Amino acid sequence: MGGPRLPQGTLDLLILKTLALEPQHGWAVSERLRQISTDRVQVTQGSLYPALHRLERRGWVKAAWRATEHNRRAKYYELTRRGRRELERHSEAWRAMAGTVTSVLDLT
Repeated sequence: MGGPRLPQGTLDLLILKTLALEPQHGWAVSERLRQISTDRVQVTQGSLYPALHRLERRGWVKAAWRATEHNRRAKYYELTRRGRRELERHSEAWRAMAGTVTSVLDLT
C-alpha cells in the first residue's frame, strides 16, 4: 500500500465497507478505495487478494465468477449477512477508538 500503513485490521473494514455499496471484482475494490480516499489508500494486489480470501473464509463475503463491463471474466465479491453484521460491529469499534485517540491527542 502506498502512503501511511493502515493499522492492523483496517483493510478488512475498508473492503467490507466498499462491498456494502455493491458487489465488485478485486480491481474495482482497490480503485474505489483509492478514489474515495483521494489517493491516500492504495492497496496492492499482494494485500488485497489475501484480504478478500480471508474475508471469504470467514463467511463475511462470497464470491462468484461473472463477466465485467468489458466482457472479461472476473471474480466478484459480495457482502454476506454475516459480513454486514461484522461491518457494523467493526465500524462502531473503529469510531469509538478513533474518538478516544482524538480526545487524547487534543488534550492541551
